[in-house]
Amino acid sequence: MADDTKHTWHFFRAGGVDQVRISSGADIASIGELDQNLWVALACPKKGLELDARTLEHIDTDQDGRIRAPEIVQAARWACSVLRDPEVLVEGRDSLALDAIDDGTPEGKKILASARHILDSLGKKEAETITVADTEDLEKIFAGSRFNGDGIVPAESVHDDETRRLILEIVESVGSVPDRGGKPGVDRELCARFFAQARELSDWHRLAEESKGETLPLGEGTAAAAAAVDAVKAKVDDYFVRCRLAAFDARAGAAVNRSEADYQAIAARVLAAGSEEIAAFPLAKVEAGRALPLRKGMNPAWADRVATFADAAVKPLLGDREALSYEDWTAIGARLAPFYAWQAKKAGASVEKLGIDRVREILAGDGEKAVEALIAKDLEKEPEATAIAQVDKLVRLNRDLLGLLKNFVSFSDFYGRKRKATFQSGTLYLDGRSCDLCVTVTDEGKHAALAGLAKTYLAYCDCTRPSGEKMKIAAAFTDGDSDNLMVGRNGVFYDRKGRDWDATITRVIDNPISLRQAFWAPYKKLIRMVEEQVAKRATAAEATSTGKLQATATSTVNADAAAAVTPAPPVAPKKLDVGLLAAIGLVLATLLAAFGAIVGAFAKMPAWQIPLAIAGIVLAISLPSVIIAWLKLRQRNMGPILDASGWAINARAIINVPFGGTLTKVATLPPGSRRSLDDPYAEKKPLWPWLLAILVALVLAVYLLNDRGCIHDWTGHGKRVSDTAGQTAPPSPGADRDPGAK
Repeated sequence: MADDTKHTWHFFRAGGVDQVRISSGADIASIGELDQNLWVALACPKKGLELDARTLEHIDTDQDGRIRAPEIVQAARWACSVLRDPEVLVEGRDSLALDAIDDGTPEGKKILASARHILDSLGKKEAETITVADTEDLEKIFAGSRFNGDGIVPAESVHDDETRRLILEIVESVGSVPDRGGKPGVDRELCARFFAQARELSDWHRLAEESKGETLPLGEGTAAAAAAVDAVKAKVDDYFVRCRLAAFDARAGAAVNRSEADYQAIAARVLAAGSEEIAAFPLAKVEAGRALPLRKGMNPAWADRVATFADAAVKPLLGDREALSYEDWTAIGARLAPFYAWQAKKAGASVEKLGIDRVREILAGDGEKAVEALIAKDLEKEPEATAIAQVDKLVRLNRDLLGLLKNFVSFSDFYGRKRKATFQSGTLYLDGRSCDLCVTVTDEGKHAALAGLAKTYLAYCDCTRPSGEKMKIAAAFTDGDSDNLMVGRNGVFYDRKGRDWDATITRVIDNPISLRQAFWAPYKKLIRMVEEQVAKRATAAEATSTGKLQATATSTVNADAAAAVTPAPPVAPKKLDVGLLAAIGLVLATLLAAFGAIVGAFAKMPAWQIPLAIAGIVLAISLPSVIIAWLKLRQRNMGPILDASGWAINARAIINVPFGGTLTKVATLPPGSRRSLDDPYAEKKPLWPWLLAILVALVLAVYLLNDRGCIHDWTGHGKRVSDTAGQTAPPSPGADRDPGAK
């Protein structure tokens, strides 16, 4: 892109990057001059955008399913070239005034004429504006036109009965394609395919006609004879092979007829003539050199098929017979061999259902020229029809182009927060929060592999509706905490159409959500660790107690049984475990020493330093977690999330803490609400925590007062103030006398 441009651009700072402000028709007209290094995105998928699908179809000129920067530039230039003033594009309305179309250019003139034609066909001849709704149903617009320029001729548009019949036969044989009016018809490709198939079928039949009866020895009955032979061929071949094997070695006679045990295996069953077990036996009794009986002594499972074979093939080819020799069988195959060879060359099967007589009648007539003439006449209307499609493109770009630019060249809609961006698929309500940053996901695993680089807490959700519809989203949680966010949690997702979906978390990418969460995280981890340890100890204690109880019950039963023989000895009084008492004392002494050390350290400080010391301890615990969270929150950006969805993001779209707070709203009471704190089911708070706190405060107060000598001054007992500075030697006797005395 050229760096020097006459257009003056205006930029705003958002997401840590300078983004162009598109607010005028001149901005839209000059979008191709803006250096693409300054574009936020360079490409995006056509699916998953909350934008009119037909608008995207018009922009995606190569129909590859992606919207690229050159295609957007081309769409903007085209829209500005056919309008008198591109400023109308800034309004983003779904209606376009006809006088806004520039009829001073050839293309603009065609579009204006087509717009008036559309309004006229809809009964709005006097209308001065055309709307998206007017061009929404192009099929309705073209339905009333006999020729619509798409090169497709429906049978309904043909006035000649013979040509209409031919088009219906083409559709029946090789299919149809819908025209712009939605009616099934034929184009040049289908027409050419039909007549090519018709000629191939005619030529194929001519081969049989020129063979002087060799190909069709039974005329029209040859196909039926061949079908009857095919139905029994494998089984007849099997029979004659068995007969030849019996002739080869007499010992094989019993085996090839199946053993008596095989018959006994099915004898106890209820037999049916067509059962698979019976069909597996030979066609007839096998003997060396024996002919195949055609009427009597036949396997009942094959009797009907062999009878059809005898009537359709044997009798017409060899005469009426009761049995068929191996030589007769090979003779039948030789007589039908030319037919099988001809069948292998079969062509034109798609038009065969019309019959060879009708096919040759069509080939002999002028039907092909008539259909070709209708297709050519329809194509003459192509410029007019294309202009009608261009009208639809113009009114949609008039409504949607500015919105696309604000979600592609810049992300002003996303950062402006007045309207949702095109990539935001809806709002997820879960865990007392609503998340606006939700994107549609196709492949969860593939998306998560890249989206994790966004340093954002993401929850992947499966969304379903009672109708059976399913979709998958990724929702960004940018405020609150993650304590209750886990796989399996359920919520409700509202899409951009306002439809509600049941949402279930299937995967989370854990990252810091807020500094508040990071500050309290160490204490929550400590509490969880203590709870887990208590739970483990309690579980172990319960298991031990249960084991002892079971052992006691067992020993009691045994003791009762023994008591009948031997009197029980007297039970010795239970003694205290000295080791247990020593351990408890050691623990208490350690805790008291630690507490005393802490209190002593505070006692040596001036009163004003004690709060600072407490704050320092808290910061020492929380500050590392807060720093790590702050570093990650500074790196949080939209780029990887959209890149994982198929976008080509060209800038770091930062989601900082203040902006993240607007994307996720934590539940708060409405202004002016009245709140009652009386909970009839609230648990009663125990008194011991308060008593313990008061006791600790009293001990600390006594220690500090005694250390400063206050208790000594008040009562004459306790520690002197001077003792806090160290002990001094007692005065020697007579030290208070006059130094000059002897």
